[in-house]
Parts: sequence; structure tokens; C-alpha cells
Amino acid sequence: MRLNTPLSLVLLAFSAFAKNPMVGGHEMFPQKNIVENAINSADHTTLVAAVKAADLVATLQSAGPFTVFAPVNAAFAKLPAGTVDTLLKPENKATLAKILTYHVVAGKMSAADLKKAIKMGGGKAMLKTVAGGTLTATMKGGKLMLTDEKGGMATVTQADVNQSNGMIHVIDGVVLPN
Repeated sequence: MRLNTPLSLVLLAFSAFAKNPMVGGHEMFPQKNIVENAINSADHTTLVAAVKAADLVATLQSAGPFTVFAPVNAAFAKLPAGTVDTLLKPENKATLAKILTYHVVAGKMSAADLKKAIKMGGGKAMLKTVAGGTLTATMKGGKLMLTDEKGGMATVTQADVNQSNGMIHVIDGVVLPN
């Protein structure tokens, strides 16, 4: 194919502007895994520290695929004072791991997949988490919402951040298992 044809010039121009999604001020690369990308997000430093403290790095670097609902730092800051510090202590590793794996669903689910499941479920999709609990996905005002087993809610603020081993959806709240 000649590079000076009108179509090739349009494609070349488009590819120059096509970028990977930005999360936490940094580009997320689909060829990197969940942990490699999360480490680069300034908005996910608390999540990364928690994943390390819970000893889940190797799991989230494995082939998966996983769908991760990734709370931003501000989501952790909404928890009662001292909660994060307490959870990061070695003696609370099992509790922390349960909370973190409650944010993970086996398989790769895009926003379109979630919306389809919600539609097929009559307005709700029940998502089985790696922790063994259930998250309820719904739509509200055109936004994907998650409701945890305690009635807490989080909104997907950025969907479809592709990873080599799954998908990240950025959320504005920490969802908690029973």
C-alpha cells in the first residue's frame, strides 16, 4: 500500500492522535498487566499499597483474565478515619485480601458486557467476585453503578481500561463484602 493515498494519510493521521486511556495522570498500556498499569496511576497509590500488603501482586499479574473495579485514593479516604492504616497492618492481611478480591470478577468484562448483563437481568447484573461475594451492577442516569452486599454504592468513573490480563474500571467508592 502506498503511503500517499488519501486513505493511508487519514489512517496515519488518526493513529498519531489515538492514545491509550489516561488514569491518574498516566497513560495505561494494554500490553501491561493490571499491577504494572496501576503502579503508574497517581490516583491508585492506596490501592497499590493495599495489593502489596495483602500479597496479591502475583495473583493480579497472572494470566487471569480479571475485571477489576479499582477504587481511587479519594474512595479510600471516604472510609472512617484510621480504616486504611488498620487494614494495612500485617495482622489484618486476610481481611484486606477479602476486601480487595471483592473488587475483582473472574473474566474480562467491558462496560458493554456489563450493560448487556444488566439488560438481560431486568435492570440488575449479579457479579460473583473472586472473594465469593456478590456485587450488583445497575445503570443510573447513564452511569454504571455497583452496590455491595451492605448497600454501599460506587460509580464507574472510567470504564474499559484494557490490560494484558483483563480490564480495569475505575470507581469512586470502596465496595465491602458482608
